[in-house]
Amino acid sequence: QVQLVESGGGLVQAGGSLRLSCAASGRTFRRYAMGWFRQAPGKEREFVAAINWNGGSTYYGDSVKGRFTISRDNAKNTVYLQMNSLKPEDTAVYFCAADTLATMTPREYYYWGQGTQVTVSS
Repeated sequence: QVQLVESGGGLVQAGGSLRLSCAASGRTFRRYAMGWFRQAPGKEREFVAAINWNGGSTYYGDSVKGRFTISRDNAKNTVYLQMNSLKPEDTAVYFCAADTLATMTPREYYYWGQGTQVTVSS
């Protein structure tokens, strides 16, 4: 059982930065790959980034490559999403998720957080 709690969302101007955190409960965090997804109103949930269990492999959606960085600290049971050069189209609710493998498909993740709102103003 893994519980995930996101934080760090907020309102930022275009070009600015935010760092999201996802804190996980349980001692098995290091066994899980972690993913970040986002969902804007009226749109499907979109893959943002994923990281394998030890941080050795990372994956990014095309729309965020070069601007976002995913990382994890297994000692703190936390995964991060550093978001730079934010654009209004990045506005969405951001979710972290956990499962065995780092994939880009939302339905392949079993554990989900409640989400944190990110709003980028133009």
